[in-house]
Amino acid sequence: MKLETRNFPVTISVSPDAAGQRLDQFLTAHIPDISRARVQQLLAEQKALVNGTVSKPSLRLRGGEQITILGDPEPPPLRAIAEDIPLDIVYEDDDLAVINKPAGMMVHAGAGATDSERNRGTLVNALLHRFAKLSEVGGELRPGIVHRLDKETSGLIIVAKNDVTHRKLGQQFSGREVKKRYVTLVHGWPAKDRGTINAEISRDVVRRVRMTTRGSRGRAAITHYEVRERIASPFGKFALVDVRIETGRTHQIRVHMSSIGHPVVGDSLYRAPKELRRPTAPPTASTKAASRGASRSEATQLPSVLALNRNFLHAAAVEFTHPRSGEPLSFSALLPPELTHFLEQIRG
Repeated sequence: MKLETRNFPVTISVSPDAAGQRLDQFLTAHIPDISRARVQQLLAEQKALVNGTVSKPSLRLRGGEQITILGDPEPPPLRAIAEDIPLDIVYEDDDLAVINKPAGMMVHAGAGATDSERNRGTLVNALLHRFAKLSEVGGELRPGIVHRLDKETSGLIIVAKNDVTHRKLGQQFSGREVKKRYVTLVHGWPAKDRGTINAEISRDVVRRVRMTTRGSRGRAAITHYEVRERIASPFGKFALVDVRIETGRTHQIRVHMSSIGHPVVGDSLYRAPKELRRPTAPPTASTKAASRGASRSEATQLPSVLALNRNFLHAAAVEFTHPRSGEPLSFSALLPPELTHFLEQIRG
């Protein structure tokens, strides 16, 4: 049921087996093609009533209720807003800039339940404040943006200051001339030290916020990976992996690595656990080997639970040709402190 194609009001009956579910979770699960953020908008605009009453998203259902959807949510228009946000500028000239984006920052305005979540704190907002002029090829919401990184992915992103530069960089991306290297920590050990994942990617028809390699009519996507380090830790087996992509599909590395059984650490959207726990069972040969040489006092300092509030995925290097001079350019960015610290804890 797509809300846009329905005649309102729409009534949904809550079955007894849904007792205990939160209202927002129930609606997200029972209205296909709608995100939880959009459900929050419905509730905030008082367009979803429970037994005729306005209710909070956290309401626990009992079963048997009638939920009435009065209309489609109408969020305020997205807009880019100049904000004084610090930027880590790796390189800058009259035509372009290379920025080291932190995790947690959206590239441009997007989905969100509130105006602040949708429009504030984005890379575009910071760019508008920092630079006098940006390219307009991408439109008003995406000035200067030639390519993107996921919100919880850190690392290098190229920004165009004028339209000519933007178009020429776009041609390099579409011609697969831009070389990008990512570093990621994944669960488990890949069977081979290096490999290529060639699997089409499409949007998941059930969970619209996800991408999948199992759908039909997907877009071609190619990912090359190489294992840098295999880690046997008290929290399980992990692999530190270099990744290069030939295409730039949404969530490409995340969905591809998950598709071969090695999800990115911290990426719960693609089946990675939200927390890592040290097993209480007697240590295995691999965990003994991992801790061999460590003193008893060092071993006891390891936490029993580890959690990473972002994806362990970092755009570490990029190579391309300067659109004006034709000069080859190459830039790199070290892992941010939170990933370095997490990796040290995993290594024990």
